[in-house]
Amino acid sequence: MKAAVRTRYGPPEVVRVSVAEKPAVKDNELLVKVHATTVNRTDCALRAAKPFIWRFFVGLVTPKVRILGTEFAGEVEAVGSGVTSFKVGDRVFGFNDSGFGTHAQYMSIPQDGTLAIIPAGLTYEESAPSTEGSHYALSAIRAANVQSGQDVLVYGATGAIGSAAVQLVKSLGASVTAVCDTKNVELVRGLGADRVIDYTAEDFTKDEQKYDVVIDAVSKSTFGRCKRLLKPRGIYLAGDLGPLIQNPILALTTPLLGGKKVIFPIPRNDQATAQYFKELIESGAFRPVIDRHYPLDEIVEAYRYVETGQKIGNVVIRVDH
Repeated sequence: MKAAVRTRYGPPEVVRVSVAEKPAVKDNELLVKVHATTVNRTDCALRAAKPFIWRFFVGLVTPKVRILGTEFAGEVEAVGSGVTSFKVGDRVFGFNDSGFGTHAQYMSIPQDGTLAIIPAGLTYEESAPSTEGSHYALSAIRAANVQSGQDVLVYGATGAIGSAAVQLVKSLGASVTAVCDTKNVELVRGLGADRVIDYTAEDFTKDEQKYDVVIDAVSKSTFGRCKRLLKPRGIYLAGDLGPLIQNPILALTTPLLGGKKVIFPIPRNDQATAQYFKELIESGAFRPVIDRHYPLDEIVEAYRYVETGQKIGNVVIRVDH
C-alpha cells in the first residue's frame, strides 16, 4: 500500500510517500480502506518530537511509529473474527492516537476504538476532520462542566480545537465570546459566537466582561494574563504545558485555593466520543471547519502549511486508490 512514512524525527521533509506493508487484522479489529485523513498539530509534534518529552513515549532516538496520522474516514475492507459492531462496506470515521497510521491507504483499528458510522450525506473528506481538534475541545468543556447560561471565552477560535469549541459550547446553551483576527470575524460568527473580539484591534485580556470559563485553544496565553477575565470561581482551561510547564502545576495547586483555577484536561478516547460527534453533526449543531485539501502525495506541503500557524480549522488529506 501507499503511505506517508518517516524513519527519523525532524522537519516535514523527513516524511516520504512510499510503499509500506498493509496492516494485518487481529480478531477484534477492522481493516479500513482510508479515503481521507488530516494533518494536525499532534502529527507535527510527533513527527518532530517537540517538545522533547514526546520521545519518552514514542522512541528516544528512533521513532517507533513510522506512519503518522490520527484522524480518518474510509470504508471497512475486512473484519476480524470477533468483530460484531461493524461489517464490511460500512463507511466509518474516527480517531486513532494509540496506533496512529491513518496517513496510508489502509489502517487497522479495534472495533471498540474511537470510530462511528459516517453521518448520511457527508463525504469522506467532510467527515475525516470531525474528531481530533473536536475531542480536545470536548474534553476541556466537560472538564469545566460548562452549563447552559454560562459565559465562555474561546481564545483561538479559528483553529481545529477553537472552531469546534465555539460550536460545542453553543450547543450546550452557553454564551460564547470568540477571539480571532479581523479576516475571520464573520466565519466565527457563523459558527455561533454571540460576540467576537478581534485581537488585532484590541487586547482580549483587557475585556471588561467576566467569564465562567476561558478556553485557550491555541496555548498562546497564560493563566496569569487571563485571570482578570474570570469570575470569582472561574476556570482557565489550558491545552498545552505552557511556559516552564506551568499549566499542569497550576492545575494541581490552584484548586486548593478555592477561587479561580486552572484545569489541564486529559482527553478521553472511546467509541462514545465518536458517536457523540456523529449525533451532533446529524443534528446540525457541529460541522468541522476545513481550510485546505491536499492529496497524499503532497503531504509534506500540508505539514509545511500547518506549521505556519495560519490554518483555519482543519487540513484534509485525500487518499486515492
